Amino acid sequence: MSTGKEVFIVEAKRSPQAKAGLDLKEVDPPYLADYLVSHFLSTHKIPNTEIEEVIFGNTGNPAKYPNIGRVIALLAGLHKKTSGYTVHRNCASGLEAVAQGFLKIASGRHHLLVTGGVENMSQMPLLFSKELTETFIKVSSAKTSSAKMKALMQFRPSHLAPIIAIEQGLTDPFCGLNMGMTAEMLAREYSLTREMQDEFANESHHKAAKAQKEGHFKSEILPLIVGGAMDKILEHDIGPRENSTIEGLAKLKPFFDKKTGTVTAANSCPITDGGSAILLASEEALKKYNLRPMAKIVDYFFGGLEPERMGMGPLVAIDGVLKRTNLTLEQMDLVEINEAFAAQVLAVQKGLSHLDVAQRFGVDKVWGSVPKEKLNINGGGIALGHPVGSTGSRLVVTLVHALKRTGKKRGLATLCIGGGQGGAIIVETI
Repeated sequence: MSTGKEVFIVEAKRSPQAKAGLDLKEVDPPYLADYLVSHFLSTHKIPNTEIEEVIFGNTGNPAKYPNIGRVIALLAGLHKKTSGYTVHRNCASGLEAVAQGFLKIASGRHHLLVTGGVENMSQMPLLFSKELTETFIKVSSAKTSSAKMKALMQFRPSHLAPIIAIEQGLTDPFCGLNMGMTAEMLAREYSLTREMQDEFANESHHKAAKAQKEGHFKSEILPLIVGGAMDKILEHDIGPRENSTIEGLAKLKPFFDKKTGTVTAANSCPITDGGSAILLASEEALKKYNLRPMAKIVDYFFGGLEPERMGMGPLVAIDGVLKRTNLTLEQMDLVEINEAFAAQVLAVQKGLSHLDVAQRFGVDKVWGSVPKEKLNINGGGIALGHPVGSTGSRLVVTLVHALKRTGKKRGLATLCIGGGQGGAIIVETI
């Protein structure tokens, strides 16, 4: 299927990722990406006036950085005429940014764009309760001391109980389930045992630790200066555990369904901070600025399903993008499926190989499960983390670099999306 002009990935970089509360906790979200954009300009000698638009995904937009895409553009030193905006599609916000950039170049409206995603989950706030907020409003609006005192008398200690923003964000407003409980549902429905999930998680850690040790992430990670005194260079992800064992993972108690559950903190992705960015160009821009592309985007797809089974989103998205491009899963040399939960990835594999499971989600054929040697070859979200606004683009960054390093041609990246969606994208190396 023709989608218009070809869209090329000139460069794809990301920050190191760190578990929430660790090395990136003090780095405000825009600073997890602006240095990546600056790197693109300096490396490829692109004038700061020539990037036409900057599009970034983000889910926990900080109050002091409205429209974080525009903030990143200006911090990176782009000219004030460069427009920038922010997109929000939950877990696939970064992928949505890439998709929008793809469409703008494919249609001929733009030629040189930066897309990506950022998230600092450490900085997601605690919120005041409604009762405490109303008390503050009444006190501040009271015109006399007696009126202020009367308003204060309505205060109760229980009003101090905070609302955890990240907890609310990870709870679906329609089905009322926390994302972890949606994974529990899939584990029960498709007989995914605790042992199966722990084994998958253990493999993720060992693949990621091996990739770190062998330097496989060096080409995609741009080191970042961190620390209160700005005296530390962070070069690696903080998350993969080389010493992970199935026995050790088995000691953790279920986190979401504490009585009969199988999903734990260890076989789920951790809460993580990080950013990623991708420089997209048209063929005309390649020639004009003498740019050498790494890859090109073939096409993408987003699809929906019931929120309580949101983890099966990649099944729907894989089916959609393969049908749209007339390709097969077997033709994909490498595949990245975001590891929100081990149970969720294992359930998707069942949907790809069992027609009765696939049909439940409107998929009318069996594409075949992804072989281990093709799936998340450098580990996935369980080891590397899932900074929600960034992950959609981070998967593309990792996929392109893995394809180039291994000399492979074509790859697919996909992820489930809170709220009951799935997204997928296919790229080919140049």
